[in-house]
Amino acid sequence: MEQVPETGTVQRPGRVASSWRRVFNREAITGWLFILPALVGFVLFYLLPSVRAFSISFTDWNLLRPPRPVGLENYEALLADPNFWHALKVTGLYVLFNIPLQTVLALLLAVLMDRLVRSIFVRAVVILPYLLSNVVVAMIFLWLLHPILGYVNVFLGLLGLERQPFFGSPDQALATVAGVNIWRHMGFTALLFYAGLQSIPRSLYEAAAIDGAGEWRMFWRITLPLLRPVTVFVLVTSVIGSFQIFDTVAVATGGGPSYATRVIVWYIYENAFQFFRMGYASAMSMVLFLILVAFTLIQMRVFRANQSDLS
Repeated sequence: MEQVPETGTVQRPGRVASSWRRVFNREAITGWLFILPALVGFVLFYLLPSVRAFSISFTDWNLLRPPRPVGLENYEALLADPNFWHALKVTGLYVLFNIPLQTVLALLLAVLMDRLVRSIFVRAVVILPYLLSNVVVAMIFLWLLHPILGYVNVFLGLLGLERQPFFGSPDQALATVAGVNIWRHMGFTALLFYAGLQSIPRSLYEAAAIDGAGEWRMFWRITLPLLRPVTVFVLVTSVIGSFQIFDTVAVATGGGPSYATRVIVWYIYENAFQFFRMGYASAMSMVLFLILVAFTLIQMRVFRANQSDLS
């Protein structure tokens, strides 16, 4: 007589075989083949380097000699480093400059495209800045905003206004970097909102109009609530991208003037490839990773990312 363990259940061979068939049937294999290139790229260029950086963060390594284990010394030094906290502060200010204005302008642009014009040509023009390289965009604005020869300052002079230093001023540099990146990413963000607007049933607007609701009331009571999943995606990706700002700073300011644009990724780069403190730079990158995870979880919790008002 077969005895069944009291604390478990008998796993039937047929059920196990059925589970394997569901995972490895023809349709599933086709899906795995489609994601295989992206999966290989993720493992080789993201996952393995991240694991390697985590191990390096517990060492003292200058790229010229073998890494020397130091335990948690890099993390202890990081917490006592005023430059690290200053870089985090500058990055936080950049996020505050960048995200609210970029999101509002992109949403406004998306609503205008949805209500006034749905031309493919307009959408192509809107997305064009995003297709340009960060380095190219930074170089273009570096020339346009030159304090002496830049077209913007020449135009200000024609209007009788004072010339502005823009990238050359500690008070204006960070806001100028934020403005450049708002211009570059606003069109892409607007297209994301535009795609979300297309998923909202038009019958809701028609019913609201019959009830006497105006455009502003429909925007607040219908458009914004139903755009919440898209808004969460935009905010999460925008915040992550803003914390990782590097190209514009590297080309236009180099962390200056007076460290006014020394963001956290630039400070990590300085420690890794100028001061050759790879262990310390890796420790900062791990802390930045934890900060981004925390911000992402908070945003998804606050905006209820797993719920939809359309359901």
